[in-house]
Amino acid sequence: MGGILAIVSEYNPFHNGHLMHYNYSKDITKADFTVAVMGGNFTQRGDAALVDKWTRTEMALKAGIDLVIELPTVYATSSAENFADGAIKIINSLGVVDYLSFGSEIGRIQPLDEVASILAHEPKEFSNIINRQLKSGLSYPKAREIALNMYFGTSPIYTEVLENPNNILGVEYLKSIKRRRCNIRAFTVKRDYSDYNSNQVKKGIASATAIRTMIKSNKNIKTVVPKDTLDLLQRQAKLGQIIPDISVFEKEIIYTLRKMSLQEIACLPDVTEGLENRIKMAVNTYNHLSEVIEYVKTKRYTQTRIQRIMLYALLGITDKDMNQSKRVNPYIRVLGFNKHGKRIISAIAAANPKTKIIVSVKKFMESCNDNALRNMISKDIFASNVYTMAYKQKPLANLDYTNKVIELKN
Repeated sequence: MGGILAIVSEYNPFHNGHLMHYNYSKDITKADFTVAVMGGNFTQRGDAALVDKWTRTEMALKAGIDLVIELPTVYATSSAENFADGAIKIINSLGVVDYLSFGSEIGRIQPLDEVASILAHEPKEFSNIINRQLKSGLSYPKAREIALNMYFGTSPIYTEVLENPNNILGVEYLKSIKRRRCNIRAFTVKRDYSDYNSNQVKKGIASATAIRTMIKSNKNIKTVVPKDTLDLLQRQAKLGQIIPDISVFEKEIIYTLRKMSLQEIACLPDVTEGLENRIKMAVNTYNHLSEVIEYVKTKRYTQTRIQRIMLYALLGITDKDMNQSKRVNPYIRVLGFNKHGKRIISAIAAANPKTKIIVSVKKFMESCNDNALRNMISKDIFASNVYTMAYKQKPLANLDYTNKVIELKN
């Protein structure tokens, strides 16, 4: 086969900026085929995806992606480090990927790679600086940013690296590649068309955040997404299967946290230093998720981190699950493919016969004896079951068993 490019994504939803990144990445790598490792029904920022993972798979395939593989829920809802490492573990286990391309605000691989090298090996001097900053009450991301500035000097380049979310994620991909000694060449594409959280629209390009905001406001998104994305979103809207954000589940989240003991809340990922007390006080005081998050967040505990904790409670993801995910090599769950993707699956099976490729969840659950992998995929199944509770029509459970892998024929 020709060269194979990997892209890690959420495609929430797939838009013109994603298409630009895909086309430019294929151009610079000269890759013949593309694999997307895509998050499922809930996202890295602790939110619900706008539409389900099968619809977003269809968007990606119709845009030209050859094979879509699911990033398991435990990784897809993690902080940047475990999100990136989970994706790289999957990409590396395929045994056929030559390139990785990701978007970044800085658009240059060298400064990202330099920061990744420090983080991958963590010199003692660097670790000591981080620990001092954490003791002063700063969040880990801020402590790390200050430590890198002190370690590298006053160059604004490194400040820029860690002040922007896509740069940070890019550093984590590179760090994981280094630690795992993957034979994958990484490229980055500058995201100068729209910031990750921006609500601006420029020359037919808008961020996924802006597009979701436009959809919630009933604004026309025709100019910022491919026609296939627009058609699929309109289809899901008619079905009553658009999920605006995590607040749709606020009653379930608050109910769950009110029912949990302090000890159970303390066992959720990212809950440290007595934060469970603050969470318990918040959910016992407020009935709206936005009020709970506003009460709990501090200088050290960002809104995104608190929102992820809310999501962990909703999905039953514990610190034990998260730690287990860091130790295992995940399965390869195929969500969809075209004719080229079918060839890639055959190449993966030939390159690494021991790799667990899932095209039927039912068959996998019947045959898999690995408790860690069974637990991991059970979180994917439950996440889908929770997600469909917000549907206005056909809120069916067990879609991971009944929905077929999407095969694009043409």
